[in-house]
Amino acid sequence: MAKAATAPAGAFFANWRQNIIYIGFAVIFVVFALTLNDKGFLNPNNLLNIVRQTAMIAVMAVAMTFVLSAGEIDLSVGAVAGLATVTVAMAIAVAGPFGGILAGLATGLAVGVFNGWLTTRIGIPSFLTTLAMMGIAKGVAMWISDTAAVPILSPSYSWVFGGGSIGKVPVLMFWMAVIAGVGHVALRRSGFGRRVLATGGGETAARYSGIDTAAIKFRVLVLSSCAASLAGMLYAGRLQSGRFQLGEGDELSVIAAAVLGGTSLFGGKGTVVGTIVGALMIGLINNGLILMGLEFSQQLIARGGIIILAVALSQKKR
Repeated sequence: MAKAATAPAGAFFANWRQNIIYIGFAVIFVVFALTLNDKGFLNPNNLLNIVRQTAMIAVMAVAMTFVLSAGEIDLSVGAVAGLATVTVAMAIAVAGPFGGILAGLATGLAVGVFNGWLTTRIGIPSFLTTLAMMGIAKGVAMWISDTAAVPILSPSYSWVFGGGSIGKVPVLMFWMAVIAGVGHVALRRSGFGRRVLATGGGETAARYSGIDTAAIKFRVLVLSSCAASLAGMLYAGRLQSGRFQLGEGDELSVIAAAVLGGTSLFGGKGTVVGTIVGALMIGLINNGLILMGLEFSQQLIARGGIIILAVALSQKKR
């Protein structure tokens, strides 16, 4: 009985490289808890703030897991999120909360279709397509808002999309949990998820087995942009305004969260659960470094070093 009980634990640590994100998360949490306990790290409000600050990254990272697993990449997610905050705020001022929701979703859908079309039909690599879209989306957001913040004029919208709480639990935690659950089931339990992994694992073999790889890549790019627009809607609700700066630079954190969680940059491998833990780990590091009182430049150095170490440890020697 004792051997049977320890078998799962033994298997977990035997494959420690695959589980480094969970081990690293636990180690970093314990270190911060011991060193920053007097600065309120373990205060429930502080822990909930980590979730609030991480939720939008996690939502985008779930979709990025599908994109990377299919062998593609999306660098436009941060800019699309910023654009969505502006379109949502402007639409709410004219058509109310429902109009704002439609505008936000339409923003992501339009960008995703354009990215997917250029990548799968014209043949432009997704790296270049989405890099260009990053600039286009930011430029459009600046243009239509005249670089000014656009206030959200609907308290009900702000409550549902990021600003509210049920008891002490922020609504953002429910959004993150729902997106993570749907993403996990879709990647691991659905035919679509299996085709995504097959496409990234070997596009030629997948095509010969009857998979429309172009359609799969088109769909994951649309999915990524729609998730980015949802993250923008959550940004707008939480901060009660639309600003083109929101989401700026998030693409790096989103990709880092997915890769830290075990998703391969070369396709064919992905895990939504690991991605969520990766996103929380980045939020944990950010929060802990701030409580340590480090300057912003020092935070960037420390965060980069920790992420490099975690990724390096997770790689098997070839």
